[in-house]
Amino acid sequence: MLKDLIEPFRHKRETVQEVLEKEPLAKKKVEKAKDWQGTLRQIWSYLAREKGRLWLVLLMVILSSVFGLLGPFMIGKAIDNYILTRDNSGLLRLLAGLLGVYVLNSAALWFQNYWMIGIAQNTVFSMRTQLFRHLHSLPIPFFDKRQYGEIMSRVINDIENVSSTLNSSVIQIISSVLTLFGTIGFMLWLSPLLTAVTLVIVPVMFLGMRWITKRTGKLFKLQQRNLGELNGFIEETISGQRIVKVFSQEDRVIAELLKKNDKLKESGFWAQTYSGFIPKLMNVLNNISFALIAGAGGFLALKGLVTIGTIVIFAEYSRQFTRPLNDLSNQFNTLLSAVAGAERVFEILEEEEEEKDEEGQKELGEVKGEIEFVDVSFSYEEGGNTVSQISFHAAPGETVALVGPTGAGKTTIINLLSRFYDTDSGSILLDGRDIKSIKREGLRAQMGFVLQDPFLFEGTIMENIRYGRLNARDEEVVKAAKEANAHMFITKLPNGYDTVIEQDGSGISQGQKQLLSIARAILANPVILVLDEATSSIDTITEMKIQEALQRLMKGKTSFIIAHRLNTIQKADQILVLKDGGILERGSHQQLLKENGFYSELYHSQLQKEIG
Repeated sequence: MLKDLIEPFRHKRETVQEVLEKEPLAKKKVEKAKDWQGTLRQIWSYLAREKGRLWLVLLMVILSSVFGLLGPFMIGKAIDNYILTRDNSGLLRLLAGLLGVYVLNSAALWFQNYWMIGIAQNTVFSMRTQLFRHLHSLPIPFFDKRQYGEIMSRVINDIENVSSTLNSSVIQIISSVLTLFGTIGFMLWLSPLLTAVTLVIVPVMFLGMRWITKRTGKLFKLQQRNLGELNGFIEETISGQRIVKVFSQEDRVIAELLKKNDKLKESGFWAQTYSGFIPKLMNVLNNISFALIAGAGGFLALKGLVTIGTIVIFAEYSRQFTRPLNDLSNQFNTLLSAVAGAERVFEILEEEEEEKDEEGQKELGEVKGEIEFVDVSFSYEEGGNTVSQISFHAAPGETVALVGPTGAGKTTIINLLSRFYDTDSGSILLDGRDIKSIKREGLRAQMGFVLQDPFLFEGTIMENIRYGRLNARDEEVVKAAKEANAHMFITKLPNGYDTVIEQDGSGISQGQKQLLSIARAILANPVILVLDEATSSIDTITEMKIQEALQRLMKGKTSFIIAHRLNTIQKADQILVLKDGGILERGSHQQLLKENGFYSELYHSQLQKEIG
């Protein structure tokens, strides 16, 4: 029976040993964090903006510490000077003074907490705002390599961790340090001998804390990392819930969740277990200290070296001496957790922003929409070859279709044109100007996107369409919706254009979401248009409406169509057939069919599938 009870804990002991020894956190990229001093300096850079209130908090902490020390001292003096001498009037006066001290102490505590909460909230407000702003300045590759849920964990959980620590730990640490030194000072003044007895436990306390904190540091970092991974997995799974159900993968994702959740539970269990040793250790040492003071103090009192009041003061100060050490130990573990979270926030803040527009880059004037790729090569990974030696010319108002198997480079060409990525070699020209000489914001303002999976924000239909041009009037939004063939279904909704839709567009069909995205693009009126198979997975009637709306949208615009269904690009001015990162064939639909090459084979293969 005893073996059965012990076995689970033996397993846990081996697990935490693996955590501490077999999995050195410093070797993992995610744990390459700032040193303590560096991270605390960065946190201070935010706190320093509140210097005025910080001085007020410090003043209140000093006052509360002084008042806290005066209380036991006055009680000891009451025993020696008034209780033992039976001086009732003197005792009443002292008790009135003691009441005043405790009232002032309470007031100081209230004000320091009130001001510190304000400082903490302003600090995390600034951190969260700066982090969110910085995220919008990061290049697309940053988001391509990370889970959205893991990023959200840093924006929300890690910053909230810093907030809760600032709310309590900063005051607690300062107060504990002041109380500690104040207590030692008073004790030395009253009796150096009893002070020496009290300090006997300090080496034991120091060694115990060192043993514990050496382990909790790694475990709190691991706990934060596991929390981020779990958040990322949950966000990814919920976002892809439809796919999970279609492929009946519920059991697999639940099993994966259990595995990640178990890792978080394991690291959290041991982090809290080790940190929980500290108050237990402090309580034991506090009791030992009290016993030593009582024994040594009684002996000294019999010898006439100390008074009864002094022993009472020392007994209370011994608690006040170990309490700050206990608080410092507990706050140190809390601080460890906060620093781990702050490190993860600063990791993102130190990510390089999207390359700034160089000095001399100009705003675009009137844009015609002439696009030319000249020997463009690019790879996402060093040493790779995503696209190579791509060259083509698109005249203003021309429609260019990009065709090819998955991984051929179709989306890469669009990413390079919009400067989400920059070319490794070669150049891309807009109206004869290298796009690297044009400000990114100006370039992208000339581009409109209608994607295969349209994205709608939570808000009204009017707001979602107006996202294409925020200063557009209501009548302009309605006009764009009419041109996109969306007006009719919008007016049939309960609240028309004021109908609120959720972020995922629930409540309206996929085709209706696509019509809204087309209306948004019509309102933006870009010179360059990108269509990523905008009619896939749409019923025939809705597809006809979308195709009609797209023809209006594409009129007079240089358009790029990423095509998978070849029957949708027969009217394209030129079709570029991509394969293995290069242009295999080019020409109109009819020209490519006559060549009887890869495009012709692909087209007839699709045609047979649709017929058969």
